[in-house]
Amino acid sequence: MISKPVLDAMNNQGKHELYSAYLYLSMAAYFESENLLGFANWMYIQAGEEQEHAMKFFHHIYDRGGKVSLQAIDQPPVAFKSAEEIFKLSYEHEQKVTGLINTIYQTAAVEKDVASQVFLNWFIDEQVEEEKNASQILDLLTKIHGHVGALYQLDHQLGKRKAGGD
Repeated sequence: MISKPVLDAMNNQGKHELYSAYLYLSMAAYFESENLLGFANWMYIQAGEEQEHAMKFFHHIYDRGGKVSLQAIDQPPVAFKSAEEIFKLSYEHEQKVTGLINTIYQTAAVEKDVASQVFLNWFIDEQVEEEKNASQILDLLTKIHGHVGALYQLDHQLGKRKAGGD
């Protein structure tokens, strides 16, 4: 049986994962409006992954005898200035999510909930990848700042991303 502190933290994380999906969809909408379809593709796939993450929490809660409590999701920002700004926000957001996952892990440790700790190990590894991906793209965007041709080359590269991979 999942303890109330772990249950509450995981229900809260489900909300954050769904917010992440909304955030990435909002970013995809910006890229669509700018005709940067590769960037949009990358963000659509990212949004789908965040929805999958929320469902992992959903199922873990029920597998452990808890009850999912859906919470209100804040509206994400809808106005952006550039791809560089978006990936800066994305990187910062992933760092925040890492902190949230680490806090849930610590709560599970205090509660001696080994099953949830094992479950959360996947998310800890995933967050390393999420931060790395966002920071690498941000680094490239910073380096190509102002070079339209390079931006379109990166757009083309990001358009090759497939669901289930980088």
